[in-house]
Amino acid sequence: MVTTALRERMRSILRTRNYSPRTEETYIAAVAHFARHFGRSPDELGAAQVIEYQIWLHEHKRVSATLHNQTVCALRFFYGQVLNRPEEVERIKYARRERRLPVVLSPEETARFLAAIPIPRYRVLLTTIYSAGLRLGEALALRARDIDSSRMLIRIRQGKGKKDRYVPLSPMVLELLRGHWRREHLLDLLFPSARDRSRPIDHATVQKYVRCVAKRAGFSKEITPRTLRHSYATHLIERGTSTRVVQVLLGHSNVHTTETYTHVSPQTLGRVISPFDQIVAGLLPAR
Repeated sequence: MVTTALRERMRSILRTRNYSPRTEETYIAAVAHFARHFGRSPDELGAAQVIEYQIWLHEHKRVSATLHNQTVCALRFFYGQVLNRPEEVERIKYARRERRLPVVLSPEETARFLAAIPIPRYRVLLTTIYSAGLRLGEALALRARDIDSSRMLIRIRQGKGKKDRYVPLSPMVLELLRGHWRREHLLDLLFPSARDRSRPIDHATVQKYVRCVAKRAGFSKEITPRTLRHSYATHLIERGTSTRVVQVLLGHSNVHTTETYTHVSPQTLGRVISPFDQIVAGLLPAR
């Protein structure tokens, strides 16, 4: 188990390095799970146990490469920054990540999904996510002062990578947000928890709700809040928006991440003419 002193030391260093609160909790939980697996404090363990744990995660838990590497990041941080044991860090390797294209809804499917959401607060939340291509955490962190109706912009404060950015505010979404504000009698946060209005709705609660709505609405695709962000990006590219503009809107630090959506877009792929068609057309006799 992780001692309180170790946990607080790790938390302090994460905050000093300006990691997000969510990353802080994720890293601490990952180290705690690693320690619990062996029933010992992690400072008594080393790279040999990390490798054994990685094999267990892969072969018994069958976790995704993303979750696997998230654990690796946490353990590398713990041994490198908290315990100052760089020799251990060098032996902790990342898993090869599968390259999978994101699930994307068509515009018609997006409209059908949003219309199928019965609870108004969730409908407004998920509509806002799609309309501006937000991450779930970015949407849940929105406050009244982030909605700039005079310039029709939404300010995203400290998004991924601790970066601020602006995204366009849809006039229709502005009206939805105004109605939502009045209906929910809000004070600051736009999407507060029902139990504690000083805190946003829990991420897991939203994700579970989205899965339930998608299932009830008869979608065969696996839909998550991130699917709406993927769909927003793909729909922009299908309408001719440049990859660079989409990169800025999404808050991607690397344009290669944004270029994933050019591979997803059916319209982009549909404009490609197969060389087979050109070759055969030259061989076939004219009718």
